[in-house]
This record gives sequence, C-alpha cells and structure tokens, in this order.
Amino acid sequence: MGKLGNISGKEAAKAFEKAGWQTMGQVGSHRVLVKSGVRVNLSVPQHKGLSIGTLRALIRNAGMTLEEFLNLL
Repeated sequence: MGKLGNISGKEAAKAFEKAGWQTMGQVGSHRVLVKSGVRVNLSVPQHKGLSIGTLRALIRNAGMTLEEFLNLL
C-alpha cells in the first residue's frame, strides 16, 4: 500500500496511457483520458502526489486491478 502513496498525477496518467487510454484534453489541472469501448472518462489531477483514495477510484473506474496498475508504473 505504501507504493500508492507517492504517485504523481503525471506518473498515473502515463501508466493509464500504457494501458490504452488516450489523453483527450485538459480541464484546469485535470487531464481527461478516454478509451474506445469504455463509457467512463478518467479525470486525473495533475498534482505532485495523488491521495490513495483518488488513485484507487481511478484504477477501479479504469477496470484494472491494483497489481495491473502497479506493473504499468
């Protein structure tokens, strides 16, 4: 669980992009990611450190497991 505590928004967005998500644009300080065939958009805050709850919600919305996400980092 300690591995999730120190991930920036930039690192998280890169990991999601490796999983097939594409950057659609940016709204304020949030990068919006989309994936074809998936109805959910991911809104990744571009902060220095994401909270664990926010990161877990993004991973769940992406349809990934925690292990899959950590392997993409």
